[in-house]
Amino acid sequence: MKDRPEKAAGTVRAGLGDRPVRMNADTTASTAVRFALVPTPRLSLDAVARRSGLHPDLVRRFVALGLVDAERDAAGHLVFDPTAPAVLARIQRLRAGLCLNYAAIGLVLDLLDRISLLESALRVRGTRSDTPPWT
Repeated sequence: MKDRPEKAAGTVRAGLGDRPVRMNADTTASTAVRFALVPTPRLSLDAVARRSGLHPDLVRRFVALGLVDAERDAAGHLVFDPTAPAVLARIQRLRAGLCLNYAAIGLVLDLLDRISLLESALRVRGTRSDTPPWT
């Protein structure tokens, strides 16, 4: 009589505890679904409006224009990421400092995000161009 089960076809012995681990396409491919261990806190429309100092209707307009990302909860209310007040402050700074309309602010935000991605990619690669920076 054996203490351990027979080695089945298609299994490999792992180093810890000699438990059999089945090796197939599911374990080799990284198609596993991952879930957050802690739920991400969300802010309500009123909380975002209060923190940013804006009227809730203006925040709704920014959502409709696509300047701020928001989702709907089960009840159909708008919920925001915790970073939404910072995004709204950035929009207000661009509006006040450059006198841009909200459509132009959307374009400027997209360009600024693109510049940030490109600069971080350059930092990761460790390469720089010979030309001076544009700023």
